[in-house]
Order: sequence, then C-alpha cells, then structure tokens
Amino acid sequence: MALLDEARVRQMSNGGTRGPVVVTRGDVLTPSARSWLREHRVEVVFPQGEPEKTDGGRQEKGGAARYRTLFGAELHEKPEHMTHLKGNLLVFKDHPRIAFRGYIDLLEAEIVLCQQACVREGYRVLAVELEEVLGFVRRFIRFDVLDEPVGEVRLCGYSPAELREYSHYPEKHFGQPHFMLSYTDSPAVAAVNKVRAVVRQTELAAYQAFRDENGAVAREDIILGLNRLSSLFWIFMIKLKAGKYERT
Repeated sequence: MALLDEARVRQMSNGGTRGPVVVTRGDVLTPSARSWLREHRVEVVFPQGEPEKTDGGRQEKGGAARYRTLFGAELHEKPEHMTHLKGNLLVFKDHPRIAFRGYIDLLEAEIVLCQQACVREGYRVLAVELEEVLGFVRRFIRFDVLDEPVGEVRLCGYSPAELREYSHYPEKHFGQPHFMLSYTDSPAVAAVNKVRAVVRQTELAAYQAFRDENGAVAREDIILGLNRLSSLFWIFMIKLKAGKYERT
C-alpha cells in the first residue's frame, strides 16, 4: 500500500507527459494528487487482473463494474454528466476531447447547410466538392477515437503543398487577390466563409484537446489536417469571387 501525493504522481507521469499513472491494490491518492491528475487529464490505470477502486480506495459492490473513469473509479451506471471517451472509459462532458468532437459535429452541419446554399445559387460543382470534404471531416472522430493517423491531406484535386501555395497567393493562381467579406458578396461566398470560420474554431478546439501543459501536442496530424482544410475553404471563396465556378 502506498500513499500517492501530488509530487509522487507528477513524478510517475513525468509532469503529465509520459502517460498514465499505474496504481496497485491498496494505493491511495491524496485529494491534491487527484486534483492534479484531473487538471492535467492524466489517466489512472490498474495492472491487468487488479480491481479498480473508487475515490475512497474501496471496490464497488454489486458485481463487475461496466465503466471506468480517468481517475480510477469504476461505475455500474453511466452518470448523465459523463460520456464515453473510448470503450468503457468515461469522462466529464466538458472534457476537451469531447468538446473537440462537438466541433466536428458542428462543422459537418455547417458544410451541409453550405451545400444547400451552393445548390440554390447553381454552384453544383462546388456542392459536389463539398461532399468530398464532408466525407473527410466525418473521419476525424475515427482519427481521434481509434488513434488513426490523418495521413496526407489531398482534397478536391489539391495536394498539401498546393493547398498552402494557392491559399497564400490567390492572385497568382486565380487572378483574385485576398479580400474582406462584404454584404455585397453572394450568399454562397458568405456560406463558405462561415464554414471556414468553424474550421478555424475546430482547429483551436483540437489544440485544446491534444496539448500538454507545456504546449506540445500529441496529435499534430489532426491540427495540420484542419489547417489545410481551412486553406481549402479560402480557395473556394477565392474561386467563387473570381467567377471560376460556372452556375447551372
């Protein structure tokens, strides 16, 4: 049996950067240790075959528990204020990774609304391109939950290098300089711009979800993928403004 205080769990997790803290039967976490683990989102795990404990170090009664938490408790019922992070692991609903997934949901919804606006204005080619983008965005939950790599971002015929190049130098490639959105722009341009803004918000949510206390991120590929997606939506806006999409 060991009493694990804040200093000890910091050491065990290398300041929150090395991974989960492994505790054994009889170990007790002090309140300050639990507070630090919660604040830095460090998982508490048990060696295979050992029972998990509640906050007081006691086993839950009533048979095998169905759920576990980041802080060592095991539960038979899922509280309404908690949700699944992965598998049977529960977290509070304001956990940064759950917030990030919420932004992915919002992004999907805004893309569909944008497609509808494009179809109303006759930009059916752009609506089809947005369908490809929507399929890519829907994979981000899988990237997170299953720890799958994003891989190289190739969308709508653009390579990663082209997404960066064309979005930075639109006048060179499309004859249209950078511009500020105006009420005189078409509803399609405004709709695409709103999606672009939501992409930027989603990128910030991803940084909040995957950074450590020193600012380093565990999933740079997710953040990079969203950054390139933001570039693509700026290209869409530039092409609309420059009249590169035919209306049907």
